[in-house]
Amino acid sequence: MSKPAKSYSFEFKLALVERFLAGETGPDLTAEAGLSSRQVLQKWVQAYRRDGAEALRPKAKGRPAKSSAPPPPAELPELERLRRENERLRAEVAYLGKLRALRDQGRR
Repeated sequence: MSKPAKSYSFEFKLALVERFLAGETGPDLTAEAGLSSRQVLQKWVQAYRRDGAEALRPKAKGRPAKSSAPPPPAELPELERLRRENERLRAEVAYLGKLRALRDQGRR
């Protein structure tokens, strides 16, 4: 059985990355901090360079809350509901027009 992955605080990661970027060596920092390998520090440095300090913050785990889904149609304002219906009907008319054109083209 493998050990569960150890998690490190944002401040800990940021401090190590900043020290690495200031010129300290990866092997020295890895040994001092007790990291399992140099790749851990390298991943943090890459994430920091790509997305800044926020990339080192812990990520939320699990499925996102249901509240992010759009509200049911009954709760939408009347104007918004009509705009969506209008857009759907326009797409349907365009589809049927193309279908008719293809059918007519096949008959020739």
